[in-house]
Amino acid sequence: MKLGARIFKTGLAIILALYLAEWVGLEPPTFAAIAAAFAIQPSIYRTFKTLLDQSQANIIGAVLGVLFVITFGNEPFVVGVVVALSIAIILKLNLQAATIPISIVTIIIIMETPSDNFLQFAAGRFFLIILGILAAFIVNLIFIPPRYELKLYDRMTKAVNETIQWLMLFVHRDADLKMLKQDIDRLYSEMEKLDTLFDLFKEERTYFLKRSFGKARRVVVFRQMVHTSKKALDVLSSFDKRLNEIDELPPRVREIIQSQLEHLTTYHNRIMMRYAGKVSSNPSDELVSDIDKGQAKLTNLFVTLYEEPEFDLAQWHHFLPAISEVIEYHEELEYLDQLVENITSHNEST
Repeated sequence: MKLGARIFKTGLAIILALYLAEWVGLEPPTFAAIAAAFAIQPSIYRTFKTLLDQSQANIIGAVLGVLFVITFGNEPFVVGVVVALSIAIILKLNLQAATIPISIVTIIIIMETPSDNFLQFAAGRFFLIILGILAAFIVNLIFIPPRYELKLYDRMTKAVNETIQWLMLFVHRDADLKMLKQDIDRLYSEMEKLDTLFDLFKEERTYFLKRSFGKARRVVVFRQMVHTSKKALDVLSSFDKRLNEIDELPPRVREIIQSQLEHLTTYHNRIMMRYAGKVSSNPSDELVSDIDKGQAKLTNLFVTLYEEPEFDLAQWHHFLPAISEVIEYHEELEYLDQLVENITSHNEST
């Protein structure tokens, strides 16, 4: 079993919350531990935002709980009404939905069996929850700061390499079709994870002006990298759906498609390596020229096939979206190449 950073940080946050509660002298410390477990987040930015939102949500829950206990008592029906009202207010204020569970916990522990000194009892429970949230914030701020840029690049490179390998196997008619369909589904799931990683990377904050400019440039590059990776997978998926039609295409069309995909995937690989510093030069003029000529040839040929009697019109309509995906893939690669060239040139000059 792999012990991930978030699991480790959750354990640390609970330990810290328990010790802080004992040190402050608030009872029972388990409430602080529960709050810490709920409050741990995958990034420092989200932890800070959660700290603010959960503090507000807990104030709402605590105030409502105290008012309703004083006014109506602590019958189960009253607790349910307070919970529903608290959720409605939290959503109305556009606080994070993740703050709702811990707000409910606050309401329940405040409204449980009030003693004679109820206000002191409620305040103690409320501060226990806040203490747990602070413990989670401290742990996330100090221990194992996430490095989402490296994670994003590594996972994206792996996904791109797998997609390119499948594209090459497919155009050379060497792909195991059953395994291909399974991997396409898995790779689309991987793209969703890349979106999540990109959001976490984008949310990471830098506190120096020079670094913030560099971070902003890298965010633009990574956004386009993710978009281009998805487009490569769309090309693979589009051709997989038209497997039978590919066999019926004229040989010269199949050869042009194969050649263009080989050039585009080489281009894609080189751009990724250029960003990582593994390649020191731009793609060769010959490769760029071959790609441009291939796109023009593919587009022109497919337009002229529309008028050829040997090529079925329904087949032409069905295969046109696949050709469109290849053209869009080329355009996305050109834009990514421009962005990578700009950022690498800037880094080299500084």
